[in-house]
Amino acid sequence: MTDSSRRDIFSSAGGDIIANRELVDISHVPALDRIVGRDTEISEVGSALAPGTIGAPPESITIYGKTGTGKSLIARSITCEAVAEAEDNGHRLTYAYVDCSDDDTETQASRAMARAVNEHLGADRDIPMTGYSGSQYREMTWDLLNDHDVDVLITILDEIDLLSDDDILRSLSRAKESGKTDTHIGVISISNKVEYRRELSERVDSSLQDREFVFDPYDAEQLQAILTNRSDAFEDGVLQEGVISLIAAKAAQEHGDARKAVDMLYEAGRIAERKGASEVTEDMVEEAEHRANVNQFKSLISGSVQHVKYLLLALATLTTDSEKEHSQFRTSEIYDLYTTIAEREGYDPLSQNRVLELLDEQAFLGVTENELTSGGRDVERIPFTD
Repeated sequence: MTDSSRRDIFSSAGGDIIANRELVDISHVPALDRIVGRDTEISEVGSALAPGTIGAPPESITIYGKTGTGKSLIARSITCEAVAEAEDNGHRLTYAYVDCSDDDTETQASRAMARAVNEHLGADRDIPMTGYSGSQYREMTWDLLNDHDVDVLITILDEIDLLSDDDILRSLSRAKESGKTDTHIGVISISNKVEYRRELSERVDSSLQDREFVFDPYDAEQLQAILTNRSDAFEDGVLQEGVISLIAAKAAQEHGDARKAVDMLYEAGRIAERKGASEVTEDMVEEAEHRANVNQFKSLISGSVQHVKYLLLALATLTTDSEKEHSQFRTSEIYDLYTTIAEREGYDPLSQNRVLELLDEQAFLGVTENELTSGGRDVERIPFTD
């Protein structure tokens, strides 16, 4: 391959439009001074973790909110700041971040926690990927904490409602009391489900003693501040005036999702690169919105339990077969097709009441829309196509 051919293939890598891709990467955890529009939430989470920075027991907390309200971002960012603050105070605080949408069993979540602690402590212990139970992986964590004289452990369990059981939460809440470790342990549970806390077993409920916070969606002004704060990801002068305010307005209408807003900004930049344009224009925002919708939908679905996937497949099938672009369907129609799909895939269908709860959850996340009618409930899904 010639040098010119290779340059043609990789010409959309950028340089003239996006200067720092990390700043518009939705998985990027920025420094605390780059987080805007969440002063109250930062203060609340910070106050819960503050005792840990002086070697005392931190408070466990549960954070609720829709996707893109800053739950994970703030939890991770403040925890990292707590590590540094504790070190300045002569104490050792470490943390583990566990994404329960990827590690959704007790064993997987416990392994992820052990591996994260091992990494953050700079230890060289071998944490095998297979061959151990959840309790054995947690024993490895306790050993690491004890061997390295750790004063405080903060474990972040993101999308905790996707865990198959609450054994790891029970174990974390009782580890010090049961003599497993001398380390004080705090847990940050993050969930999109506002009713998640009510589903915990009584034993965990009594030992966790957590505080609960709800993160509200961002408004247009806050979203504009967030995007403006990330605008230095682009080369000087390439963002057409009005692009940021247009994206902020669109994202505010779509449930105030900051993650989606940042993704729209990034996609608009990518469109400009692919077109060889010299600037990002308002006209590119429409296409960027569609791409961000697809990205968001894929992310939500990939982290869902199997029955939610079957349920949305049923709704998508009904939508595709309908002659209308935006079609409403009776929950009984959706349930009947969902039952057929689940049985075909070898699963026992959930009860109709449980399916209604799942539909409510998807409406909360913005995947579907529910409308109560005189005859019951209609559900609408706006189809996302790539």
